Amino acid sequence: MTATENFQALGLTLPPAPAPLGVYKPYLIDGKYLYLSGHGPVQDDKSLIIGRIGEDMDIEKGKLAARQVALTMLSTIVTNLGSLDKVKRVIKVLGMVNCTPDFGRHPYVINGASELFAKIWGEENGIGVRSAVGMGSLPDNIPVEIEALFELA
Repeated sequence: MTATENFQALGLTLPPAPAPLGVYKPYLIDGKYLYLSGHGPVQDDKSLIIGRIGEDMDIEKGKLAARQVALTMLSTIVTNLGSLDKVKRVIKVLGMVNCTPDFGRHPYVINGASELFAKIWGEENGIGVRSAVGMGSLPDNIPVEIEALFELA
C-alpha cells in the first residue's frame, strides 16, 4: 500500500498545517531531501497541546503529544507537496521533550511520532536515525517539538 493508503487505513485526520510564527521556513526541499523545521502538537482546532512532562502531564500524554506532532508534520507535507506519497523514507528525526529535570524516558515519548511514521511508510522506510532529548522548556510550553529529514520519492 502507498503512504496515503496506509494513512487512510488508520482513520486519522490531519490538523491544519501551521504557519510560521517566526523568521523561518516550515519546510525546505534540497534536491531529493525534504527538511521540516521543528513542529509542535497542533490540534484540529489549531490550538496547541500545552504542558511539561513530569509536571503537567504524564508520559502517556507526552507520547500522544508526540504523535500529534507527527500528524502536524504530515499535514505540512500534504499541504505543501500534495501527497504523503512524495516522500520515500524517513532519514532523521530529532525529538525534543519539555520535561522536568528528573525525567529520563525521552525516547519513549518520541516513539509516539516514530511509531506513526513506521505505520505510514512501513518499517523499512518509516524508521530512520533518531535523537530524543530533554529540554528545560519549549516554545509556548509545548510538551514536544520534532524536526525531521526525509528523502523524496
